[in-house]
Amino acid sequence: MAGGSVAVLAGIPPPLNPNKCSSNNNGRTFLHPHFSNPIKRSPFNTLKLEPPSSSSSLISKPYFRLNKRSRIRPNLALDSDIPNPLHQDDNGQEQISKRNLQQWDSLTAKFAGVANVPFLLLQLPQIVLNARNLIAGNNAALFAVPWLGMFTGLLGNLSLLSYFAKKRETEVVVVQTLGVVTTYAVIIQLAMAGSMPLPQFIATSIVVACGLLINFLYFFKLLNHTIWNFWEDFITVAGLSALPQVMWSTFVPYVPNSILPGIVSFLIAVVAVVMARMGKLPEKATKFVGSVSGWTATLLFMWMPVAQMWTNFLNPDNIRGLSSISMLLAMTGNGLLIPRALFVKDLMWFTGSCWASYFYGWGNLICMYLCGSISKEFFLAATIGLFFWTGFALWSDTKAYGHESPLTSLKVLFMGSNS
Repeated sequence: MAGGSVAVLAGIPPPLNPNKCSSNNNGRTFLHPHFSNPIKRSPFNTLKLEPPSSSSSLISKPYFRLNKRSRIRPNLALDSDIPNPLHQDDNGQEQISKRNLQQWDSLTAKFAGVANVPFLLLQLPQIVLNARNLIAGNNAALFAVPWLGMFTGLLGNLSLLSYFAKKRETEVVVVQTLGVVTTYAVIIQLAMAGSMPLPQFIATSIVVACGLLINFLYFFKLLNHTIWNFWEDFITVAGLSALPQVMWSTFVPYVPNSILPGIVSFLIAVVAVVMARMGKLPEKATKFVGSVSGWTATLLFMWMPVAQMWTNFLNPDNIRGLSSISMLLAMTGNGLLIPRALFVKDLMWFTGSCWASYFYGWGNLICMYLCGSISKEFFLAATIGLFFWTGFALWSDTKAYGHESPLTSLKVLFMGSNS
């Protein structure tokens, strides 16, 4: 999920293992649809096995009844170690076509992989333009690109890369890696032009090199767990420090120009992380600290369109300087991630992708249309395409999971309950 900057198909659930089954009191054996899953079962799910009626066939499918406490929980950042929440509970699996779920799983993974194309095209124009200015000796032109904003986007990409690497979402790992590489390419150009100070560039380069190496080793299960914990603590502190500072700086000069928000949030983050590692926090607080890095990265990207809208409000003439193609690419790239986020019931991922598609991409297109910088046909085509795509994602997810209404999919995502 890349707000404006910025994957082998996800594994289809393995075939049913006939050697693992459950038996009722009559001695009849029934296959359980989730024994093939190695993930620990959710404590919220309790199943009651009811014997078939006397008129039912011995080879009929098993009769399962979900207890009223059975729940589907949204896969928050707290549960980022769970690859796919489809395996957390049964969700009435006896009534759901396993084939439909597998097809939708595979299709959403392909959509996430295709998202690499618009995200790559999104950064290429800026990279090419910077290269032309550098070759022409026009270094001053690169000062129009704020290096602090690029660094913030880079930090967000690294945080989300770690989040999705932990979830084993291969396609999105590629998306975030592409975001890191292309953003760092722009930072190199800014450093060459003198726009970014050398000490900050060296520190950024070290962070990028370490981040990519650590995530690569972790994804392929070659990394020591202690090193991974240290990296998670680092991105948690960095994200918590950057987010308040970026939000504060957006409204300068209407608020005093100060680094106090960043300093205060940095100290709070360090204390929280240290106490969590020392076991001085309650279990819920520890889990909350563990979820912070993913959410702060998402909020950093979600803040980008807010800053852009604020700039549009203060300087309406600047809207003509926006690229409608860039806004369309941002809307498309994030829109392609919506079905996958909906399928795996990841609330953080779904929130960030929808926000970037609607508020950043489509929202800026609305501003451009109202100011007359894009045609009515262009705006209508983009609008119809986005709403049609969202409707298709909701309808397909509803069909795959066997829900009665698309609202049920959203309820499961946000409320964590199918009852």
